[in-house]
Amino acid sequence: MSAFDGYVRVRGAREHNLKNVDVDLPRNALVVFTGVSGSGKSSLAFGTLYAEAQRRYLESVSPYARRLFHQMPVPEVDSIDGLPPAVALQQQRGTPTTRSSVGSVSTLSNSLRMLYSRAGDYPDGQELLYAESFSPNTPQGACPQCHGLGRVYEATERSMVPDDSLTIRERAVAAWPTAWHGQNLRDILVTLGYDVDTPWRDLPRKTRDWILFTDEQPTVPVYAGLTPTETRRALKRKETPSYQGTFTGARKYVLQTFAGTDSQLMKKRVAQYLVSMACPLCEGKRLRREALSITFAGHDISEISRLSLRQLAELMEPYAQRKAPAGKRAKAHPEKLMVTQRICADLLARLGVLLDLGLGYLNLERGTPTLSPGELQRLRLATQVRSSLFGVVYVLDEPSAGLHPADTEALLRALDRLKAAGNSLFVVEHALEVIRHADWIVDVGPKAGQHGGEVLYSGVPQGLKAVAESRTAHYLFGAAQREARTPRAPKGWLKLRDVVRNNLHKLDADFPLGVLTSVSGVSGSGKSSLVSQALIQLVQAQLGQAPTSEPADSTEELLEQDDKSELQGHIVSGMGGLRRLVQVDQKPIGRTPRSNLATYTGLFDHVRKLFAATRAAKARHFDAGRFSFNVAKGRCPHCTGEGFVMVELLFLPSVYAPCPECEGARYNPQTLAIRYREHNIAQVLALTVDAAWEFFEDVTPLRHALDVLRAVGLGYLRLGQPATELSGGEAQRIKLATELQRASKGDTLYVLDEPTTGLHPSDIDLLLQQLHTLVDAGNTVIVVEHNVQVLADSDWMMDVGPGAGEEGGRIVASGPPAEVAEQPASRTAPYLRAVLAA
Repeated sequence: MSAFDGYVRVRGAREHNLKNVDVDLPRNALVVFTGVSGSGKSSLAFGTLYAEAQRRYLESVSPYARRLFHQMPVPEVDSIDGLPPAVALQQQRGTPTTRSSVGSVSTLSNSLRMLYSRAGDYPDGQELLYAESFSPNTPQGACPQCHGLGRVYEATERSMVPDDSLTIRERAVAAWPTAWHGQNLRDILVTLGYDVDTPWRDLPRKTRDWILFTDEQPTVPVYAGLTPTETRRALKRKETPSYQGTFTGARKYVLQTFAGTDSQLMKKRVAQYLVSMACPLCEGKRLRREALSITFAGHDISEISRLSLRQLAELMEPYAQRKAPAGKRAKAHPEKLMVTQRICADLLARLGVLLDLGLGYLNLERGTPTLSPGELQRLRLATQVRSSLFGVVYVLDEPSAGLHPADTEALLRALDRLKAAGNSLFVVEHALEVIRHADWIVDVGPKAGQHGGEVLYSGVPQGLKAVAESRTAHYLFGAAQREARTPRAPKGWLKLRDVVRNNLHKLDADFPLGVLTSVSGVSGSGKSSLVSQALIQLVQAQLGQAPTSEPADSTEELLEQDDKSELQGHIVSGMGGLRRLVQVDQKPIGRTPRSNLATYTGLFDHVRKLFAATRAAKARHFDAGRFSFNVAKGRCPHCTGEGFVMVELLFLPSVYAPCPECEGARYNPQTLAIRYREHNIAQVLALTVDAAWEFFEDVTPLRHALDVLRAVGLGYLRLGQPATELSGGEAQRIKLATELQRASKGDTLYVLDEPTTGLHPSDIDLLLQQLHTLVDAGNTVIVVEHNVQVLADSDWMMDVGPGAGEEGGRIVASGPPAEVAEQPASRTAPYLRAVLAA
């Protein structure tokens, strides 16, 4: 009899690249889907199994309720039997709002508000407040001045007049608009009798304050083009003015424009003149005074929300055990003791799961946009562990992403708890330690894209060993031996001193130049604060590079971008040989389907020139622009080059159907009539990188670009694959490939944050070859990484820790991997020793 409690039976799965897959998956087990990047694992786990489970559930709810869900497309599959209800925990970036926090995602803040409402110590005469009065996101709780944001944004003299040695005529008031409007305001000041030719700093304080901060808006005659003397004479003679002009103070202009303009460009321009400061009314605590006057264990609710989750658990423990002294209100009302004990015991149990998952360094106030995808997924996983559901399938997307091996052990304990409660776990994963923990492995492959989509093996882990074509087996059972490599010696040192950022306090760090350095440490130890923030910003400042920022999605996000976090620290030496900094991050290469692999890498420019050079194109006078789907003359007019049209279905998911005019090709018939080697432009965009490599074998510039894309493991992607369909890891590797195409002068610092995210061990080997190529060309490469395969292959390692949050922020070991592996203070050392000994 089977050791498993029944099976989920999938028949004829054809989603994306799946080739009519039949597979049986055990229930009440940890099933891990493995295979190289792009093999079809996610198409089976999410695109087929989860999508079908969601479709079945939504059929049982009312049509009105169905509209409130983000519905996945109906999967391409013949049948699925024995499928329980499913919960998906996918990788996703933080919610794009400053109001979403660790406390709200975990729902711990709700319990804390109840605790303050029912069992807090109230001042004498203060009436009872309900839980919503302790939330900054409700009208009852939000501070009336900052509306619950904790910060106010003000235009100051210093922000609006950055250079006070200039005169008004020389645009000292930088916040005023440029071009005619700004000139108009200066002309009005001349009419009003103000001196526009004296340096700003020498003007009387009263004058400066009126120009910047007045709310008055006088309308006066303007004499355009006249000097101040000529203007005074014209006023005296009551000559006819050019027009009547209305004055607006600089602050009023900035605030009105920011609040009122529909132009994102204008909003961004004036945002730079707004300075963020803690709200003076609530002192940055976001709540009304009445709520802040109530305490528990001597803290108001804002102070307690700023404690780390570990500190919060320590604070709650005596109350949960009834060992803490009761507050004065609880003494007067004995029932409060019971309420306190109940709520604190519940909080403590839920905090225990978060601490188990290695999240003890976070605090409840921490905004979700600042969390990594791995942190956010574990936060949501902790909530599920405490939910006591059973008989559910949890579908997880690389839950080990961003996790140190020590934290992965805690993750596996949490997964075991969910399984023990009677649930099934379907996990898409590359981490070998998670795969080894599986009850059942589904290996998809053998390769990526069109060369994948088959189930090579489905069964207990040991059986995979016999599957010769499985790349996963190669690494799982030790056949892939690591080649011993002598670490390169540093050519110099980039020395940072007195770095203060997040949990880094006056940290000194020496980064070796001319080698591959890995920065390791447990999640939350301070690696990204040191490398992706401090190092990047300090080097950018030295090189005179402007910081790069993502386009803001909201007004709050725009203000947050301009609210520069205080970074202290400086570079004392090592910049002599560096001319360029390249940050290869996981941000999308574009936000719309119009941006794709071919356009981002520059490949498409070459392709369009090839089409424009054909005899047929020349005869019709078609230039390279004709072959862009973003240009009116070449694209399909019906779908404007999108390739599909959206069909709105009232109670079902909106369907994106291929455009009826161009059938998804994106171009008009005249453009599609031009062929290069029997292919039209749409057919070329549909080629994978591997297929295009063969197709363009004698076109040197294209062949070189495609070589690099294949070398970083992206051979399975289509040239026209929209940016919106790419994972963070794929976007990062496209950026890396784009860099590798450039001729290197050997004076560049490359910084990568967890480049192995979403990569199979075989793809990690490919990535390492490329990173070594960059170093061999004389460049410096620094990676923030947890993957022990990468750490062991580095020339130099810096281990940050020893713990997370306040228990981290120090460099506990630094040197070649073999030396770091022997350091007793390093939590990475035991895992590194195991790999180096293999």
